[in-house]
Amino acid sequence: MGFFGFFSKEKKETLDKGLEKTKMGMFDKLARAVAGKSKVDDDVLDELEEVLITSDVGVDTTLKIIERIEKRVARDKYVSTKELNGILREEIAALLAENHTNDLEDWDFPSDHKPYVILVVGVNGVGKTTTIGKLAWQFKQAGKKVFLGAADTFRAAAVEQICIWGERVGVTVIKQQMGSDPASVAFDTISSAKANGADVVIIDTAGRLHNKVGLMNELKKIKDVMKKVMPDAPDEVMLVLDGSTGQNAFEQAKQFAAVTQISSMAITKLDGTAKGGVVIGISDQLKVPVKYIGLGEKMTDLQLFNKKQFVDSLFGE
Repeated sequence: MGFFGFFSKEKKETLDKGLEKTKMGMFDKLARAVAGKSKVDDDVLDELEEVLITSDVGVDTTLKIIERIEKRVARDKYVSTKELNGILREEIAALLAENHTNDLEDWDFPSDHKPYVILVVGVNGVGKTTTIGKLAWQFKQAGKKVFLGAADTFRAAAVEQICIWGERVGVTVIKQQMGSDPASVAFDTISSAKANGADVVIIDTAGRLHNKVGLMNELKKIKDVMKKVMPDAPDEVMLVLDGSTGQNAFEQAKQFAAVTQISSMAITKLDGTAKGGVVIGISDQLKVPVKYIGLGEKMTDLQLFNKKQFVDSLFGE
């Protein structure tokens, strides 16, 4: 049994509210696309393609979805425009499933070792440190002992922010002086967490992409140093992206994927944007599972991603 709990009514309401702008934007466009049409034909598919692209699903992923719908139309001979919403819902859910994005109603750490080490990457301003703080709070609420590592040592504000979160949540933060070696901070954090019986370690990193070689070398060094304490660390490399930036989030994801292996993603700030379709496209293009989505400011507004509930909220039950 995990500790996040089943997908409650409150979580569903938060998800519905968080995706409201995306849903309304997509439905308005869909309504215009099928206006005056009784069946799904080439004209409707052309309009649908534009709807998906302008909803930040992305060109390549949109073409995949259109191709799937074309096959269904060809197979079934007649598909009414009233059925289009349901078909879209089914095909997008299937696409997310193929990209290893599982329904996460509940989640727990492996029981064979601890601490479980999460290395968090992402550019500055995407909500990386806030996501770390919310995760720490949720883990602590579940009775887990959490250590945070302030390995973004290039910005005093970053260290200060994670320390504020640590104090707010009531978890230990390991830090060094500004400009210190990030790998040294990671080493100290995991060593201290291991010595004190911690369940989870979350390591923040610098959010810089201007020098890919430097970033790649820095992340490699952090990983290598971690392994001196725990040979299997990190257990997870989580990329945090700002969903409200749409196609810019795509580019960030591609650049980070080029310099380090990413095992999961957290997509934030979906509540303030009509660009929620980016979740579908990024998952499809990177073949990396979306694990968390951010839907608001409250601690509980960071949710484990559940593709069924996501698609249901986006397209209706």
